[in-house]
Amino acid sequence: MTTPINATSWTYSEEFVAEDDVLAAARARAEEVGVVPISPGGGAALRFLASVLDARAVVEIGTGTGVSGLWLLRGMRADGVLTTVDIEAEHQRLAREGYAEAGIATQRARTIAGAALDVLPRLTDGHYDLVFCDGDKREYAAYLAEAWRLLRPGGVVVFDNALWHDRVADPSQRDEETVAIRELGRTVAEHDGLLSVLLPVGDGLLAAKKVWTPESD
Repeated sequence: MTTPINATSWTYSEEFVAEDDVLAAARARAEEVGVVPISPGGGAALRFLASVLDARAVVEIGTGTGVSGLWLLRGMRADGVLTTVDIEAEHQRLAREGYAEAGIATQRARTIAGAALDVLPRLTDGHYDLVFCDGDKREYAAYLAEAWRLLRPGGVVVFDNALWHDRVADPSQRDEETVAIRELGRTVAEHDGLLSVLLPVGDGLLAAKKVWTPESD
């Protein structure tokens, strides 16, 4: 087994893809309203996945102030549409500021204010290339069920905070959010229809591809 990565190398990897002034401004807005956005390394991973998937349709659960949305939009096709859901309409207003500063056309970012589990059932089955989950950790299992329905075969679901501040790997930690994320990891790893990977970037990114089967057509 290799030696665990040290803090210097972790920081180097997190900063490997630099953020610009637009992302810095979105992060500043997040700090002002008490939102914790995805890390730069996690954002770069989202952009990479959206690009590899040639994503045209993406769902984001947890808009925040638009940091992750900016990363996703930059990886998506030029005609791609991000549907982003958040219970805080004011946060979404701030996110739209960031999208405008980045020169993203308004029709490419559809913001829906509301609880994720109220909004997601209204979205189209099998239509989406990527679903990114960064909402209520206690609802992660329900997000997975919705993502399974929403994703096309070959689509990818991604969960942020999959390591949850180093608590998930510590079996003595039994708070509700930690247990929910830990159980999600087991479910994803054991799911016959998902091909998964846990990436130790930021606070952990759990990604899983919806495997194509003949029944998926």
